[in-house]
Amino acid sequence: MKRICFSLIFSTLILNAMATIDIVNKEVNGMTFKCRVAGNPTDEPVILLHGWPETSHMWISLMEKLSAEGYYCIAPDQRGFSPQARPEKVKDYAIEFLAGDVIGIADAFGIKNFQLVGHDWGSAIGWAVVAFYPDRIKSWTAMSVPHLKAFSDAVRFNKKQKKMSQYMSFFQWRGIPEWFLLKKDRLNLRKTWKKSSPEELQDYLDVIGNKPALKASLGYYRANYKLLKKGQNMEDYLEVKTPTLMIWGKKDIAIGPVGVEDTAQYMKGPYEYVELDAGHWLMQEAFEECYASIKNHLAKYK
Repeated sequence: MKRICFSLIFSTLILNAMATIDIVNKEVNGMTFKCRVAGNPTDEPVILLHGWPETSHMWISLMEKLSAEGYYCIAPDQRGFSPQARPEKVKDYAIEFLAGDVIGIADAFGIKNFQLVGHDWGSAIGWAVVAFYPDRIKSWTAMSVPHLKAFSDAVRFNKKQKKMSQYMSFFQWRGIPEWFLLKKDRLNLRKTWKKSSPEELQDYLDVIGNKPALKASLGYYRANYKLLKKGQNMEDYLEVKTPTLMIWGKKDIAIGPVGVEDTAQYMKGPYEYVELDAGHWLMQEAFEECYASIKNHLAKYK
């Protein structure tokens, strides 16, 4: 009986430790970023970047597991998503500013070198961080969105990817996408989150389920349209020497295989590619597979 009680107590303590997610606000670039954090600040730092239209909530389960493995996890609600980091001008959402925010957040936590994980727009931003600040990144995990040059080329020249990326052109219209996504109690926005838990969905709605916040988040597409759809300034995103893990779901409805396959040619350092039987929302659809791959990748460079 004592052994059973001890086991139950020990298991409860472990579960409680894993479930501790704190909220920390950090001043960066004249703005305040809401960050979810988990783990011991003296442990190996990992910064996780969410995509659109999500928030740092998407990383909670992964943060719980990684923090139990000896990692200090930091997941910010990025520019446009944090209520006090929401510039009004579209140009303020250019990818170089979004990448600069990541470094600013690391600096605010007193972290010099860290491992980086990103999904969707978080992946696009991560590729920019690796390009502009390679000396700060120990390892990089890109989820869904491939190397920016490979992806841009696919968007411009591959018929299938062109069709899959048509929504980017729709997002260039001012006001109409906001109306479309928010009408009928945000019905079309909710459809995007079919794979999310009720708690996750509510967090997303609370953050960007209103016109000012949604407009700010669409700045990602509007400020970087020429980068992705016209291949502008792609000389900044070529060779990548940072150890990289690329995870992609073969059922992804937004990202086709061409850009993913072409990513390898730009990898000049250690590179691993993992293809999953999943769609775009990898953390929700294939969590255990993603966790195993990310855990192994982080461990190599810890």
